[in-house]
Amino acid sequence: MISVLTNPPAMTALRNLTGIQMAKDRVQNHVSTGLRVTGAEEDASNFAIAQGIRTELRAIDAVIKGLNNAKGVAQVGIAGATAVSNLMTDIRKKITEGANPGNTTQQQQILQNDYSDMIAQMRQILENSTFNGENILIEVAIPFNLAVGTVNDINVLSNVDGSTLTVRGQRIDVSYARLANEDISTPANAQTALTVWQTAMTDIGTALGQLGADARALSLQTNFLESTRDAVDEGLGNIVDANMARESARLTALQVQEQLAVQTLGLANQRPQTILGLFQ
Repeated sequence: MISVLTNPPAMTALRNLTGIQMAKDRVQNHVSTGLRVTGAEEDASNFAIAQGIRTELRAIDAVIKGLNNAKGVAQVGIAGATAVSNLMTDIRKKITEGANPGNTTQQQQILQNDYSDMIAQMRQILENSTFNGENILIEVAIPFNLAVGTVNDINVLSNVDGSTLTVRGQRIDVSYARLANEDISTPANAQTALTVWQTAMTDIGTALGQLGADARALSLQTNFLESTRDAVDEGLGNIVDANMARESARLTALQVQEQLAVQTLGLANQRPQTILGLFQ
């Protein structure tokens, strides 16, 4: 039947053109975003899975950020403790010189002044061993005293399951306080100071060992999480990333189909024109 009211071929051609344009829009979206799954309406199950993985990745990134911050605290602590350990070598030399009974009074005073300067330098190193407001070499509340106080431990999340690692505070300020209470104004005092120095040096060596172990644990866990993140990210890509070569070929094919559909619709729309010939 030929009708000017209803044109079935044109309707069919229009539906085909609309479907092709919708498919073309999806492919163009894939090409522009690089994603094969861009929303729940396109692939609800894979999109939901991808969103869960993205949440996991953000959580891992947050844990890694915290670990890196703790590593900074530990590394600054190691640097400070190492500087103190190096200074302790010079302090030992000065104490030994002060223990010489052959020193004159003037020489002894010069040695005492040098010793005091070195002890002051130790305190300055300890005070400056701070990263992001944290210092694990001195007491939290009342530093630089011999009383047993609060150790400034740093606890940090080590995984998304809530497990933690600890950077142990060391209280090297106690070693400083012990040495600050000594003097080498006489050879006898210097001998006493040497005994105190030996205890302090042992404590500082222990502190360096613990700080090194804690920093190593943080680095190992950070490396593990970074490898995990890369693997999870790769898995996410397998789910949602678009195959750009395939999408390019698909887009080209749809562009050709669109042109043919437009021509088909044009031909179908010309069909009612034949009715005019019947009335000539």
